[in-house]
Amino acid sequence: MSHGNAGSAFTARDRRRLARALATAPLARVYRRLEAVLLVAEGHPPSDAARRVRVDRASVHRWVARYRQRRDVAALADGPRPGRPPTARQLTPRLVALTLGRDPRELGLCATTWTVPLLARCVGWQLGCPVTPRTLRRRLHALGYRWKRPRYVYTGRPGHQQLARKKGRCAGA
Repeated sequence: MSHGNAGSAFTARDRRRLARALATAPLARVYRRLEAVLLVAEGHPPSDAARRVRVDRASVHRWVARYRQRRDVAALADGPRPGRPPTARQLTPRLVALTLGRDPRELGLCATTWTVPLLARCVGWQLGCPVTPRTLRRRLHALGYRWKRPRYVYTGRPGHQQLARKKGRCAGA
């Protein structure tokens, strides 16, 4: 794209439209794009516009092409960004209670008790998207759950008192 050709593809109306949008640009990223395209529209080469707004020349070419395709400043606005995955919002108290109320073996898992990573994986399967153990811990805490390790108690077997004494569990020995 030559220097003379770059600005000639823009009309006076395009330049006015870009200048108005530049004056009211809500974000620095959008301002930078508008400024670069306006500079090209005013006849500056894309390399100069890129240097002035401190971006790569290829970015300026993309922005100019995007604007020319639609002749709309909205084409230079930010698109939706992915952000945090929606799994944390889908994690309801009912889903957690239903899962925790079941034995992991019922679900085909090789475990007799729930661990946070195991529960995160299982809930992720049910939601159809991943849930990290860290997110699950935060959600469980917010829902009033407290995660503790299971405590084993010697009861119900003949000779359990001798075994308890042997393991140091009985002071009366």
